[in-house]
Amino acid sequence: MSRIIKAFLTRGAERMHVTVIEGTMALAERASQPERFQSPIAESFQARSPIARLAELHAEARDTARLANLLGRSVHAAVALIAMGIAAMAITGAVSTESLTWSGFILMGAAAIARAWHRTIQQPFERAALKSFSHDLDAIMAFAGTAWGAGAFLLLPSDASLVTVVLFAAGSSAVVATLLREYGPALHFLAPTAALGSFACVLRPLPASALGAALILMACGAVAAAAILAARWNARAQNTTELPVLPFA
Repeated sequence: MSRIIKAFLTRGAERMHVTVIEGTMALAERASQPERFQSPIAESFQARSPIARLAELHAEARDTARLANLLGRSVHAAVALIAMGIAAMAITGAVSTESLTWSGFILMGAAAIARAWHRTIQQPFERAALKSFSHDLDAIMAFAGTAWGAGAFLLLPSDASLVTVVLFAAGSSAVVATLLREYGPALHFLAPTAALGSFACVLRPLPASALGAALILMACGAVAAAAILAARWNARAQNTTELPVLPFA
């Protein structure tokens, strides 16, 4: 009887010993091949050096600051739209249904900028909110530029001089570009303004006629080029403060 019990216990101990050994070997194999169990995010995080990660954070912070500055300057553009609209109506002396309709469009553009600003200023350093505001501002400035360009049909008198027509289109675009200091929304305003202003010279027609259309396109093109060059210059100046790129294995 004792032999049977001893044999039974011996077999049980051997099986337990074999199981422990197999389990230990499996754990050792997993430990020697950790890459099989790493997620792609963990692999990409480990692949980046601390300096590369710091450079990414620096770039994000710089872009956030740029968008925050654009948010603040958008208010100046809204005020400038209203001021330029008042000045244009005062200079032309036009008080009619067409001019009042045009002024209503300008007020709508300024109000849209103010509304977008008010919504975003609640979280002025949230990157997602600032990027959404930037996209909204592009659309708003496209509408404002279309409204302003429509003034060549609705506001300017039929005997408007060449200087008046060019200043109405290119001068307003230069003011907006100077205030925003961001070529994206500035070009969204400039493009429809230049197109409608040049069309009005030929289609109404204004005394400036084809010459006025050409001068409007040339002047607005110069404003656009200046805005792009200024943006590149600012970017180059900021790059001088970038962190140095150091080689890391």
